[in-house]
Amino acid sequence: MKTLLDLENWNRKEHFKHFKQMEEPFFGATVEIDCTKAYQTAKSMNASFFIFYLHKTLAAVNAVENFKYRISGEQIYINDRVDASATIGREDGTFGFSLIEYHPDFKTFEQIALKEIERIQNTTGLFTRSFDDDNLIHFSAIPWLNFTSLTHARSFTYPDSCPKVSFGKMMVSETGKRTISMAVYVHHGLMDGMHLGQFVDLFQELMNQ
Repeated sequence: MKTLLDLENWNRKEHFKHFKQMEEPFFGATVEIDCTKAYQTAKSMNASFFIFYLHKTLAAVNAVENFKYRISGEQIYINDRVDASATIGREDGTFGFSLIEYHPDFKTFEQIALKEIERIQNTTGLFTRSFDDDNLIHFSAIPWLNFTSLTHARSFTYPDSCPKVSFGKMMVSETGKRTISMAVYVHHGLMDGMHLGQFVDLFQELMNQ
C-alpha cells in the first residue's frame, strides 16, 4: 500500500523540483560501520551475517520516512513498507536480482530470505522474476573489497528513485573490532544529508543492540 504525498504543502517542494530535473539526482556517502556486536549476535543465532545486516538495513529504511518515498511522474508516493531487491550470487560467478520482503521479526524474515536466496541460486539469468512495484531498496554486498567509495551503473533516462545500499568486506582489527563499509545512495529530490545521517545513525544503533 502507498499514499500520495501532499506535494503542494511539503516543505521540500522546491528542493524536489530542483533536484528532479538533474541528469544525476542521486547523492551518497560511504561510511564505516562497527559490526562487532552484530556479527557476534548473528553467529550466536547461527544466522547468516548477510541476512542479519540486510534485516537491520530494512528496519532502518522503514523507520526513516523519506526512505519510503518514491517518485511517479510529477508526484511522490509514500510506501507503507519497503522491501529489498538484493543481488544474490551463484556458484558460477553470476548473480540474479532477488525480491526479499521485509518483516520486523528476524526469524520470519530469515525464512523469507533463505527461500528467495535458494530460488535465485537455482535459476539462471539476471532477471528471474518481475518487479511490479518500486517499494524497494537496491541492495548488494561486495565481500571481496574493502572500499572507501563506490559508484553505480545507472541509466539516466530510466525513472529511478530507489535508494541503493552496498556493503563491502568485513575487516577485523588487532583488537578484534569488526568494521564494514556501507555505501548509501539516495535521490536528492526526496531527501537531504540530514535524512541520510538519520538512517546511518539508526542503522548503527540497530547493529549495536
